[in-house]
Amino acid sequence: MDVALIAVAGTLLGVIATHWFQGRATERTASLARTEQLRQERIATYSAYAGAVVDYRHSQNDRWFRALKEPGSEEAEESRHASYRRRTNARQALFRVQLVCDDPDVRRLAELAFEEAHCMHEAEGEAERARRSAQAKEALAVFIAAAAPGLR
Repeated sequence: MDVALIAVAGTLLGVIATHWFQGRATERTASLARTEQLRQERIATYSAYAGAVVDYRHSQNDRWFRALKEPGSEEAEESRHASYRRRTNARQALFRVQLVCDDPDVRRLAELAFEEAHCMHEAEGEAERARRSAQAKEALAVFIAAAAPGLR
């Protein structure tokens, strides 16, 4: 009788231990899956944002050159409207970055990259435009460098 009770108790302890370890393994697997999904989402979001800012910066340069070449021309107006569309795309991409990024410094750097690209068309001369373009490019590079470690 004692042997049977010991066997039943051992079996119950084994079942409980197995259940506990399987539960922990399931939680760990689910956590790893969530982490990987978030990492993939951040990679997609950050790269889409970088592309949108590059397009916006390019359209701002185009806007500046067309306004310099022929102020008020149809091409200058078309370029201005194209830069507005690119700004909207970049701002939407910035909102997505703000939604998936949990690091306030990276969010701040993303906002700075957007603002640097935004100010380019206000340049007074070629030297200032080139400087602002370089600043916008550098701000985006700083954002990418800050975001990259969180993606590994």
